[in-house]
Amino acid sequence: MDHSHHGHEMHAEPHNHDKHAGHSPEMFRDKFWWSLILTVPTLLYSGMIQDWFNFGMPEFPGSQNIPLIFGTILFFYSGTVFIKSAGAELRAARPGMMVLISQAIIVAFAYSVFSSLRGRDTEFFWELSTLITIMIFGHWMEMRSVMNAQGALKELAKLLPDMAELVDGRQIALSEIKIGDVMLVRPGAKVPADGIVVDGSSSVNESMITGESELIKKIKNQTVIAGTVNGNGSLKVQVTKIGDNTALAGIMRLVAEAQKSQSKAQILADRAAFYLTIIATISGAATLAAWLLLGRGGAFALERTVTVLVIACPHALGLAIPLVTSISTSLAAKNGLLIKKRIALESARNIDVVLFDKTGTLTRGEHGVVDIWPLVGSQQDLIRLAASVEAGSEHPIAKAIMAKAREFKLELFAAKDFSAVPGKGAQAVLNGKEYFVGRTQAAGELESKAALAGEEGKTVVFIREENKLLGALATADLIREESAQAIAELKAMGKRVAMLTGDSEAVAKYVAKKLGITRYFAQVLPEHKVDKVKELQKDGSRVAMVGDGVNDAPALAAADIGIAIGAGTDVAIESAGIILVKSDPRDIVKIVKLSKATYAKMSQNLVWATGYNVIAIPLAAGLLGIILPAAIGAILMSVSTVVVALNAQLLRKLDL
Repeated sequence: MDHSHHGHEMHAEPHNHDKHAGHSPEMFRDKFWWSLILTVPTLLYSGMIQDWFNFGMPEFPGSQNIPLIFGTILFFYSGTVFIKSAGAELRAARPGMMVLISQAIIVAFAYSVFSSLRGRDTEFFWELSTLITIMIFGHWMEMRSVMNAQGALKELAKLLPDMAELVDGRQIALSEIKIGDVMLVRPGAKVPADGIVVDGSSSVNESMITGESELIKKIKNQTVIAGTVNGNGSLKVQVTKIGDNTALAGIMRLVAEAQKSQSKAQILADRAAFYLTIIATISGAATLAAWLLLGRGGAFALERTVTVLVIACPHALGLAIPLVTSISTSLAAKNGLLIKKRIALESARNIDVVLFDKTGTLTRGEHGVVDIWPLVGSQQDLIRLAASVEAGSEHPIAKAIMAKAREFKLELFAAKDFSAVPGKGAQAVLNGKEYFVGRTQAAGELESKAALAGEEGKTVVFIREENKLLGALATADLIREESAQAIAELKAMGKRVAMLTGDSEAVAKYVAKKLGITRYFAQVLPEHKVDKVKELQKDGSRVAMVGDGVNDAPALAAADIGIAIGAGTDVAIESAGIILVKSDPRDIVKIVKLSKATYAKMSQNLVWATGYNVIAIPLAAGLLGIILPAAIGAILMSVSTVVVALNAQLLRKLDL
């Protein structure tokens, strides 16, 4: 895998600074509780609150300064968090939420200190304290949600064991494993690195990587993936990939990349926050000027201004998109969909055509025995003979015959004098007689069957004993059972389905007919796959290309959405926007469903968050004749944040 390309993607653009850099949920939690402890006495000793609710507090020397002292401590302890972040926003020339919050608290603090020192009653320390405390609470909740999204990465990291055991009994740290080392993976242990089984047999649980719930049988020469859990057998595994090159590291990189990747909706939300900052600043200034001109006095005018600035803080807007995206990304990962480019998931709902690459996507990409025609004895007898001859061969057709023999649980004959006949087949001596398995001229009753099978793109092999024909087998690239269902569901959603393949017209026609695909392209060379994507896009159709990524990269990149299937271990398929960990074409249907649900939630949240501010700002300015205290403004704003957060959480209920 080539990792040189990750360099430029890991550094987000300068304006994408992270407002939570260096922050943690624990920090906000502590700040919230201390802020609350400081806020209560500030409220109780505030002259304005005592007048409103008609109560008094015990007096003692200096008690009149409690709001000033506690409010000031609170401003410097918690308020400065927002001011620092506002500085970062201004340096990046992207004023947003932090600038809004900072404006509100600086104006309120400056006015309150000035009032207290002049001995006036109209200070806003109680409003400043409640505002900061509520804002800190909102941030604590937001940070928790952001951390939950990053939790997906931590969960993946937990899949790896702490130590690896080598065959010689040494226990070593994962960082010390070298390619070529042979590890011992005991029953129930986690596989420490990607490798190939050199000895032993077992069943391995790969669900955490592939989402496939069934245990996968592992025998000699099969690959195992770091982080998967061994079953009851012991395996000796030679390390083939370590560190950053393992499948798991690739998946973690993708999750991290997806969390960094911008989405259209996020760009929209950032733009809305930017305009809202400008609107709020202008509204604040206009409110101040208007009430001063109306002669309501500086204190009243300033209180309205602070309220406008407080209520305009678009916290709901800030949460509207990130929450939905983090939930949809983790929901996708649970379903075996790795979202590499957020925009790919967002635009999946608008796809018109799904173009499948046949081999390895709609089919398994491996030969299997599909027909058995014995002239003598049973189907089992024919397979036993063929498999006994082919036992020593690595040829794909030999492997298909061996798989069939395993399926039938057959005992094989001992073979002698095995020899491969290039381009023809293989021969060996069984029980003193010479047998041949391979392609020869068809004869007699098998002739028409063989001809028809050939037209359907199947490979026919004959089994002979000495010079006598015993029967024939047909092998073909096996169509995945899930393919027909996936295509039917996509059609039901109103999507068109097309297929492309490098195979002959006959094979393409056979597979297309089996799966109910009307449009297909046959004999397409790898370098011409791109042209077929463009041909489908000519009439303005949006095309999702689904391929296994090996030679499909240019076509995946040219399509509106590239979906790589069977990522298994080669996760860093660059050109795909979405990667299907399970090689299941039905997951394309899940992508479309998730895309629609995610878009709906984002739209609802954006409409709620912006609509809320549009109504709230004039109310705060006192335009509607209602005078709204700043603290009520802060509470209303928090309510809007909670609504957005709860609405996003509803996405978790989606059943894909």
